[in-house]
Amino acid sequence: MDRFKIFRISDFSTAQIQRIASEADTDYTVIYTRPTELRFVDFGAERLVQIADDTLAAMVYADHFNGGEPAPVIDYQAGSLRDDFDFGGLQMYRTSVLRAAVAQMDVSYTYAGLYDLRLKVSRMGSLVHVNELLYYEIDTDDRDSGVKLFDYVDPKNRAVQIEMEKACTAHLKAVGAYLKPVFKEPDLGEGEFEYEASVVIPCKNRVRTIGDAIRSALGQKTDFPFNVIVVDDNSDDGTVEVIKSFADDPRLVYIAQDKTYHAIGGNWNAALHHPACGRYAIQLDSDDMYSGPDTVQKFVDAFREQKCAMVVGTYKITDFELNTIPPGVIDHREWTPDNGRNNALRVNGFGAPRAFFTPLLRKLNFPTTKYGEDYAVALRVSREYRIGRIYDVLYCCRRWDDNSDHGLSVEKVNANNFYKDRIRTWELQARIALNSQNTSR
Repeated sequence: MDRFKIFRISDFSTAQIQRIASEADTDYTVIYTRPTELRFVDFGAERLVQIADDTLAAMVYADHFNGGEPAPVIDYQAGSLRDDFDFGGLQMYRTSVLRAAVAQMDVSYTYAGLYDLRLKVSRMGSLVHVNELLYYEIDTDDRDSGVKLFDYVDPKNRAVQIEMEKACTAHLKAVGAYLKPVFKEPDLGEGEFEYEASVVIPCKNRVRTIGDAIRSALGQKTDFPFNVIVVDDNSDDGTVEVIKSFADDPRLVYIAQDKTYHAIGGNWNAALHHPACGRYAIQLDSDDMYSGPDTVQKFVDAFREQKCAMVVGTYKITDFELNTIPPGVIDHREWTPDNGRNNALRVNGFGAPRAFFTPLLRKLNFPTTKYGEDYAVALRVSREYRIGRIYDVLYCCRRWDDNSDHGLSVEKVNANNFYKDRIRTWELQARIALNSQNTSR
């Protein structure tokens, strides 16, 4: 078909994108990012062009086959700002838009050229997902979903991340969503609390791990009173019996949820609104453990010293027996005081463990979801308040077969990613509105 030309690229530099634009001489330009063969289904190429013509799209992409298996992708949203958004290997750009975007490239990237192109093009027109299986490819990255999610914090990718952050920040400024490093300061003396801190452990069917988590929480050493709130969401595997075995410790608060829908977000809300919840609520997932007895103390000290409404610590990835496994320590050093809350719209998480100022969270609440609830509330907090950081390793994130992100199907990964993109879209809209209000005053 003579209406498009295919360019296969092996690197994503600005120079590569500029070369393609200079050689593009057809209505559409296909950038193909896989090293393997691209083969269309019968009339698949014609269908892509037809949709591009009909919708006046700036770029089109499609579902496809990966090694013979269907590989559906998701719709692009304003909040689809992840640099690892999966378009598949094929991106078909309207050549006139491609050239216009390249003409605006004023930064030469080694790694973020294609990402920069996509962001610029998204401001010029729509990125249309054709949810039809239109071509065959082979994605050579066949790692488990639970492994891929750590790529963006792997230290070996740090240079890539710096460029991606720079490109995303420029995009946020262009669309009016960039937030300057100006923050509200929470009144940390607000309210009266019997406990200064609560370790919050939501759980469901974690009989193998809940005992380790509770012992880790109760074993904390502090110079203030704290408790441990375990919220069980109708476990039926013996988890409740393990929780009740700790009932002799008066610091343990056990909340048994009713049979209605709660999910992780709802379990957090139950803990936050419990009268025994402390001034600061500190995360501990039911299959993880703190790395030492000083985690809770360090969190409270950080709130007091950094005057923030939320604190994020540092964790290390371990196996079930707590042996460190790659990529090891995850410190989220891409989170900078000045630009962290902007870069948070690009990455898929804030890090762990997390701790929250309870009076504020009682106003905001967690969304009642099974996935992304922590990311949603952290974005909301960061819109107005400083998020503090602790770079000491505080937490052992245990990887095992029952992790919620282990071995997910394509459909489940897509659903998770689509929801987080939706969260980012809502937050993007809120930040644009906030900036608009501030400008009009």
